[in-house]
Amino acid sequence: MAIYEDFDEGYFEERLTSAEQTEEENETEISLRPETLDDFTGQSSVKEQLRIAIDAAKLRGEALEHVLLFGPPGLGKTTLSQIIANEMGTKIQITSGPAIEKSGDLLALLTNSGEGDVLFIDEIHRLPKNLVEMLYSAMEDKVVDIFLGKGPSARSIRMPLKSFTLVGATTRAGQLTQPLRARFGHVMRLELYTPEELSVIVKRSAGILGIEIDEEGALELASRSRGTPRIANRLLKRVRDYAQIKGDGKIDLEITKYALEKLDIDKLGLDNIDRRMLTTIIKFYGGGPVGMDTLAATIGEEAITLEDVYEPYLLQIGFISRTPRGRCCTYLAYEHMGIPMNSDKNSDKKNNGQITAFDGEE
Repeated sequence: MAIYEDFDEGYFEERLTSAEQTEEENETEISLRPETLDDFTGQSSVKEQLRIAIDAAKLRGEALEHVLLFGPPGLGKTTLSQIIANEMGTKIQITSGPAIEKSGDLLALLTNSGEGDVLFIDEIHRLPKNLVEMLYSAMEDKVVDIFLGKGPSARSIRMPLKSFTLVGATTRAGQLTQPLRARFGHVMRLELYTPEELSVIVKRSAGILGIEIDEEGALELASRSRGTPRIANRLLKRVRDYAQIKGDGKIDLEITKYALEKLDIDKLGLDNIDRRMLTTIIKFYGGGPVGMDTLAATIGEEAITLEDVYEPYLLQIGFISRTPRGRCCTYLAYEHMGIPMNSDKNSDKKNNGQITAFDGEE
C-alpha cells in the first residue's frame, strides 16, 4: 500500500472522483465504450429517442437531425456521438469548442464532412461567438459564407456543404445562445445513473478488463461512483489493483469495501472535497446559505469545478439545496457527516430536510 501513500490528497481527488477524462486514461476509456445503442446501459429515454430518430433517418435516406446532449461530465456524451455514427454507418470527426480558435479551423471540419457524417463538438458552449454565428447557416442551410479581402473590395462567397449531423455536447446548456440551441432538432439531457445501471456497466467493463467480479462487489462499487460511468470504470481499475495485490484476484464485496476505504471514498461515494464542502457550509456558515464563489474560495477549489463536477451529485442525493441566497446543507448532510445540530433553533428549521440556519437569527 506504500505506493498510494506517496501521493498527496489532490491526486485522489483528481484521478478518482473527477468526472473529467484524463489524458493518461483516454486510450483505456475508449476500449470500454459501447459501440451500439443496444450495448449502451442507462439513459433509457435518450436511447429511445435516438433509436426512433436514427431508424427514421435511415428509412428516409437522410442525415440525422442535429443533436444536442447536455448534462454533467462523464455520463456518455462522447460515447453516444460515436454510437450515432456507428448506427448511421457514417464517419465521425471529434473536436471540442476550445480547440477551434479560427474560422479556418471550423471551415476545414465542415468541408471535410462527407454526406451524413457526424461532427462532434464537445464543450460547444466554449466555441467563440463568431464561430457560433458561422454555424447558424451551416446547420440550417448547409452553406458557409467566406469573406475575401478587406474594406470596399471585400466580397463574400457562399460555399455549399454536404448534409451532416452536428452533435454538440455541453455541461452548461444555459450558456448556449438561443439561436444555436434552436437549430438542434434533438435536445437531450443525460441524467446521473442509478447504482443498478452502473452495476451492469461495471460488470461489462470488468469482463473487458479480464477481472472477475461478483454481483455484490459490482453493486457496492457502483453505489460509490457518484452516478457516473467514468468514475465507476476508474474505481474498478483501482479496486482491481487491490484485489490482485491484497486479495485472490477476484473483486468481491469485502475487497471492494477495503479498497474504497483506503481510497477515502465513503459508502455514498463522497470523497474528500465533497466532505469539505459539506463541513465548510455547516461549520463556517451555519448550514448556509453561502454563495458558490465564497465556498470555492474557502476550500481552495474552482467555483466552476464545484458547480459542474461535485454539486450535481450532492443535489441529487439531497445533501445540499440551491436557494436565491446561496447553497444550504440539508438535515441529511448533517446526519451523514455525523455533525449534531447544536441548537433548538436549527432543529426547528427542518423543512423537507432543509436547514435554513440564518432564518430568524438574532
